[in-house]
Amino acid sequence: MADLPGSVLFCCDYNAVRSPMAEGILKQRFGRQIYVQSAGVRHELEIDGFAIAVCAEIGVELSRHRSRSFEEMEEWGDSFDSYDLIVAMSPASQRAALELTRHYALEVEYWPVIDPTGLGESRADKLAAYRQTRDQIVAHVTQRFGAGPDAPTPGA
Repeated sequence: MADLPGSVLFCCDYNAVRSPMAEGILKQRFGRQIYVQSAGVRHELEIDGFAIAVCAEIGVELSRHRSRSFEEMEEWGDSFDSYDLIVAMSPASQRAALELTRHYALEVEYWPVIDPTGLGESRADKLAAYRQTRDQIVAHVTQRFGAGPDAPTPGA
């Protein structure tokens, strides 16, 4: 297994779908081994109900997530230089993360993950789009960090 970072910040546009999913999945797999948080470029939305539903299907609890922006993060005293790794999940969050961390020696990775909001007409179609996003994130997390000691057993 690759060396694990001590702390990871996931970011996307609104911290309402992709980055909270990634935060929850990494926390589920590694517990307190890695300090994990998430933020968005903007904070205009609360956690998305479809994101909560598809993560609950794999045992990841998101209903208590509080969305926050980069600005709020800093206002609350959570500095970018306290993270070992920042993972951006949208082009806008990648640009913002690179700009906000240009004076820090830390790694910023870009994981292209589909934004499922606005996809699908029916509830079933929307859930399928969100599951696709969730599964992309699970694949990225597994590839980057490994399965983790607390990863759920497939088929369980």
